Amino acid sequence: MAAQAPRPGIPGTANAHTAVNTAAALHGLVNGSGLGLAVWDTGLRCVWANEALTGYDGIPVAARLGRPPREALAGDADDTETTVRRVLATGAPVTGREFRVPTTGGQGDRHGVLSASYLRLDDADGRPLGVCLLVLPVGGRWWAGDRLAVVSEAGARIGTSLDVMRTAQELADFTVPLIADYVTVDLTEAVRLGEEPLERFGPSRGRVPTFRRAGRASIHTGSPESLWGSGEVVYVPEDSPFMEVLASGRPVLQPLLDADHDAWLEKDPARAEKIREFGMHSLLIVPVQARGVLLGVAVFVRTRNPTPFDESDELLAEELVARAALTLDNARRYTRERTAALALQHSLLPRRVSGGRAMDVATRYLPADDEYNVGGDWFDVIGLPGGRLALVVGDVVGHGINAAATMGRLRTAIRTLADLDLPPGELLTRLDRTFVGLAEENDDDGAATEPSPGATCAYAVYEPATRTCTVALAGHPPPAVVDPDGGVTFPDLPHGTSLGVALLPYESGEVRLPENGVIAFYTDGLVEDRRHDIDIGMARLSDALGRRAASLEELCAAVIDTLPTTTPADDVTLLLARDRRDRPPAADPPAPPGADLPLPPTGPTGDVSCRPGRHVDG
Repeated sequence: MAAQAPRPGIPGTANAHTAVNTAAALHGLVNGSGLGLAVWDTGLRCVWANEALTGYDGIPVAARLGRPPREALAGDADDTETTVRRVLATGAPVTGREFRVPTTGGQGDRHGVLSASYLRLDDADGRPLGVCLLVLPVGGRWWAGDRLAVVSEAGARIGTSLDVMRTAQELADFTVPLIADYVTVDLTEAVRLGEEPLERFGPSRGRVPTFRRAGRASIHTGSPESLWGSGEVVYVPEDSPFMEVLASGRPVLQPLLDADHDAWLEKDPARAEKIREFGMHSLLIVPVQARGVLLGVAVFVRTRNPTPFDESDELLAEELVARAALTLDNARRYTRERTAALALQHSLLPRRVSGGRAMDVATRYLPADDEYNVGGDWFDVIGLPGGRLALVVGDVVGHGINAAATMGRLRTAIRTLADLDLPPGELLTRLDRTFVGLAEENDDDGAATEPSPGATCAYAVYEPATRTCTVALAGHPPPAVVDPDGGVTFPDLPHGTSLGVALLPYESGEVRLPENGVIAFYTDGLVEDRRHDIDIGMARLSDALGRRAASLEELCAAVIDTLPTTTPADDVTLLLARDRRDRPPAADPPAPPGADLPLPPTGPTGDVSCRPGRHVDG
């Protein structure tokens, strides 16, 4: 009797070993290859997915099952569902399709790029059973034919602000998994503080500078490969590829990284352990440099992607890092200028103000958001003869050191003119002429400086005996008057042009404060907002000033708290003043030096002391 041929796949037969090996290979393909897989039935319900796909878009397997592609996938889900429907209907596979998903290690809506293929699954009779999605990490060469598109997209995604930490994070987010599976960006402390970094670093230059982790991204949630969190100081080992990059300013490419045989890792056991734990097998370190100075290093590592780094990866990484470096250097210069402008402004603003025996005063100053730089707001309270008080709030147009310096010159000029005890209208007229003279001096210098900006100013003199404020405005919003019952009015006062125009003399008007009333001066940053009409800001200010408060300081805080944002686009200044009911009688203070000298003629003014003003009751 002839021997029966063994049946395929039955244990104990000649094909048993082959069947076992095939099952093991399939298990490795599905669970250990890094290939993301998902299957949808003909009703577009997800019936199966593997864990590798979760590693790419962060959605657990259980959350996918029973859902259509637009709900079962992150990133370009709508486009994916359209493709799945087309493949299911036509049977034509789609391969190598770009598929974008949010990266798991960064911040915000930064996206990584994967390669997706779609295949229809048919039964033995050719009837469709569903569609299989296969997702792969992009290799180092997928973009070779479209480098310009990648670099162009990097320009849109990297450097969206003048924040060095955010820019570094954007670089890390964009390059995972585009180039690497894990990326870090470390910057010198000098860059973060806006100082000047050195051209090169190295043992011969002495102590290694302090680096801080500014950006990190990974295919793994939370970037567990990183030894340091964002903002933490990073250890830079000597005799390592990192020091080689810092000393030479050139990239270092290490296609094969081996924690057990690379000598430099013997002195860095913590880093070596991370390399072993996550299977880091290829390393690329690129200097972050711009305009001849080294700002830090960007480190690219491959773990899941099996392809070692090569020269084409290095070239693309250099291009992307160079784009980020220019933004980082601009941000560093901006930080330095902002720091200098803030220091200058704070040195010029009064450290404390006092209304003496005439008034209780409270002030608030809130600098503009980092994105817009410091402005030129200022305030002042100046004692005058006869127990009177001068209240000043001003705003120089523009931002930066130029605006802060102009503010300082104007504040000094006002104090000098206040010593002459001029009426408010005449004081602003002289200040306007002084401002025009300063601008002409700058123009005559021929230096390559910014033109002198314009400015607005409110100058008021308070007479305690009559509770009367004489106010002159140079392009400035009117003050608000608050009565004891919480009623708020904005007096109709003569409104002159901004300083620097020198067209007509300034007029003034009188405002009589009610007993225990408050007068509020402010800059436009308190009431103007790019997203809302100024009337909305004035109404918000009126509502805030009408609230009951135990003190002026409390009222100041309440007004600032009503701002629609804690990071305004313009400086915010607020000056509140209230007549002191407990004011003791006092003799007039001595006149300031030179107050009795004759004044040069200035032409007619519109001050109430010279011509009738407009009287407004509070």
